[in-house]
Formats: sequence, structure tokens, C-alpha cells
Amino acid sequence: MADRRLSLIFRQSWSEPATKQKAALRVEAMDIDAVVFDLYGTLLEVSSVGRTVAKVTSDPAAFVDLWRTKQLEYTWLRSLMGRYQNFWATTGDALDYTLDGFGIVVDDDVRAELLHAWIDVRPYPEVPDALRALAPRTLAVLSNGSPDMLHAGIAAAGLTDVFAHVLSVDEVQTFKPYPAVYQLAVKALGVPTERILFVSSNGWDAAGARAFGFPVAWINRTGAPLERLGAPPSLVATDLSALTRELA
Repeated sequence: MADRRLSLIFRQSWSEPATKQKAALRVEAMDIDAVVFDLYGTLLEVSSVGRTVAKVTSDPAAFVDLWRTKQLEYTWLRSLMGRYQNFWATTGDALDYTLDGFGIVVDDDVRAELLHAWIDVRPYPEVPDALRALAPRTLAVLSNGSPDMLHAGIAAAGLTDVFAHVLSVDEVQTFKPYPAVYQLAVKALGVPTERILFVSSNGWDAAGARAFGFPVAWINRTGAPLERLGAPPSLVATDLSALTRELA
């Protein structure tokens, strides 16, 4: 399977023989009616925010890395604190932290331009073709993003007509990986949990969805180690093209 850029992980036990692992995963992966995607980092390439960030720093990659880290940290902390605010505002708070961390001062217009970079995040190159290949399964997005942010970003990426549902955590006023977030997909799709494949490039999100009960595909673009959260993904692929080949 290595030459197909796909590695498989048994969803329940690490001790099963390799042949049994492969068979179990193939049945699980094929027996699905809908595919639900995380958006940022899975379909849209967060590093592309650096195109705008390069206007204020000579190290845009490091700036985007810190901005993304604080963005996610603030979602987890706000969930634990019971102090929800939408993802757009949270992204703004993370931006302000990052600007302070880099010692950069900007005016309101430049700050707004930096924030707007999250509306124009580029899709990964294989994404449009991979999404077409996954039809006629029902496709949906389930994201931390606020509704306006999601719809604008999907439109900018040219993916408006692809998804039957674009679901935001705003509906439940908390962030992933809280179980109520994943329940939004079950409710919207009207499909049993075990027949919805959840796809994310974020290891913590993949673990949250797996703990909820979804079969999960982890898109591990960077070769990161598996999260030790007791909920391993059903399968691991290096990109969406590898995933679509397995599901074809």
C-alpha cells in the first residue's frame, strides 16, 4: 500500500493481524453514504494566509504558525471556560497576540486586511478533483468557522456548489472537539453516525470525531505522529487524492 501513499490503522485494536486490519478498514471505508470535511487545513491551505502576512513581516511562515496555534488554543480554552465567541472574533484575538509577539504595530486597515486573508485561503491543489471524485456521496463541511466566514471562504475557493451542507459550531456555541459539534452532521444529514466518514487533517479533530463514533480519515500531509488520545483514525492518507483512490 505504500506506493499508493496510503497507510491504514485498525480502528479498534492494534493487535489484530495486518490482513484483518486491512479488510476491516476497507469494509468500513466503503460502506458510507456521506463524507463530512473539516475546512481549514484539510481542504483549504492555511499557509496561504502567508501571502498577505508577508506585507508586515519578513518571516510570514513563522507568523502564520503562531497565529494558527493561538487561534486553535483560544477555541479550546474558550470552550473549557464557557466563554464562547465566534471563530472570526477568536481569529482576531489570535492575530493581536501574534502581532504583539512579533513586535509589529499595524493600523486598523492593515489589521482588517490581515484578517481578510482567512476569507481567501487557497484550496490544496488536489481538492477540486478529489471532491468531484467523491460524488455522488453527499458532501458537507463541519467547521469551527463562523457561517459568514465559511460561506465566503468556500466561495473564494470556487467550491460553492460542492457541499449539501456547510455546518458551523455557531449553532451549538462551542468548538470542536466537543461532541455536540459532531452531532450537527448527524442531524443535518439524517444518516447514521457509522455511515458518515469524517475527514480532517487535524489530529486532535480526527480523534474527537472518532471518539464521537464516526469512521475517520486523517489527512496527514506532514507525516506527523499519531495523537495519543485513545481514538485512532480509521485510515490515514497523505492527501485527498489518496483517500479518493481508496474509496473509489
